[in-house]
Amino acid sequence: MTKNEVLQELELLGTAQTKKIYQRHGAREPFFGVKVGNLKKIQKKIKKDHPLALALYESENSDAMYLAGLIADPSQMTMKDLDRWVKKAYWYMLSEYTVAWVAAESKIGYKAAIKWIDAKEEMIAAAGWATLSSILAIRDDATLEVPTLQKLLTKVEKEIHQAQNRVRYTMNGFIIAVGSYVAALTQEALQVAQKVGTVKVDMGETSCKVPLASAYIKKVQIRGGIGKKKRQARC
Repeated sequence: MTKNEVLQELELLGTAQTKKIYQRHGAREPFFGVKVGNLKKIQKKIKKDHPLALALYESENSDAMYLAGLIADPSQMTMKDLDRWVKKAYWYMLSEYTVAWVAAESKIGYKAAIKWIDAKEEMIAAAGWATLSSILAIRDDATLEVPTLQKLLTKVEKEIHQAQNRVRYTMNGFIIAVGSYVAALTQEALQVAQKVGTVKVDMGETSCKVPLASAYIKKVQIRGGIGKKKRQARC
């Protein structure tokens, strides 16, 4: 499929109701309001097409940008590509999902994430923390830098309540990811979660809630899920 053919199909799949929902969550024009389930149907037809993914992301149509992340080849992403993508990711479905997932599955995702978490721009910093969380979910513990993760937990503990809105959300997610996916740091993450307590995030005109990190990690413990990894970040 070509970029124009994909955009035409996306336009046909968009609905006013989905568009209103996405707008409440932060999406803005141009976009058609296509449900993720329908985007995945297109993904199944295209499978993987990196040049097309790059072209769709440059369209700046939110639906096309999300689809771009699903059909991209992370192994072909350069730091320049990732930086360009993260700068265009203006709302959380792009910054915390699309960009974070592709970055986490790339060879340079960790390097990108460490750079992004200190960015002044809210969505870039949020993408950094989300990328780190996705990396923890898919990479073997033997490949992780445990001392660095400990320092990052300390950073989160000190800065989370003063951080920008979506950065608070993704920092909270990072605590959960460390506690859930890195068995050696579960107790340490729980201690940080308990000290941090409730994290307040403005979720706009939505019913979304911020999970209590300590309770979330304990639930993972109870069901025996600590340390169990995912096959890939994208879902």
